[in-house]
Amino acid sequence: MSRLIPALVMVALLACGCAASTAAGTGSGQRAGPKVVVAARPLHGAGMVLVTAKGYALYMFEPDGRKMVTCTGACAGTWPPLRLPAGGTLIAGRGVDASLLASDPDPAGGRVITYAGWPLYTYSGDIQPGQVTGQAIDLNGGEWYLMRPSGRPLIPSPQS
Repeated sequence: MSRLIPALVMVALLACGCAASTAAGTGSGQRAGPKVVVAARPLHGAGMVLVTAKGYALYMFEPDGRKMVTCTGACAGTWPPLRLPAGGTLIAGRGVDASLLASDPDPAGGRVITYAGWPLYTYSGDIQPGQVTGQAIDLNGGEWYLMRPSGRPLIPSPQS
């Protein structure tokens, strides 16, 4: 009976996820950080563009100039940057060139995922996966465009 109680306590702790790793931060007891996947998929009216793991379109902001995040404050409320959590892993999904994926510092703290140097954002107006309502609009101080797997924004041709 004296051996059974500690075994039951350990089973209960493991079941609730309350047990601490004995090799803190090393070995098989270490939990992997969050994964952020950037993939490519065709979206209606836009063709093949970058999307989040949940299928939300990813945009670039022209004023960023392939250099740094400039959409902050209220702008970032409308256009949430795609963030890389501390300890997170960035994964190139289907159709994405892993060599174009990176991250840059976010002025608000943390890191923002970039593609071909462009910080990536979602749009609060896209309320369902697969929507592209932010494409080619001038809002919050500049133009917004969907990002293609080639690393080039989807800029519409001028109408003649």
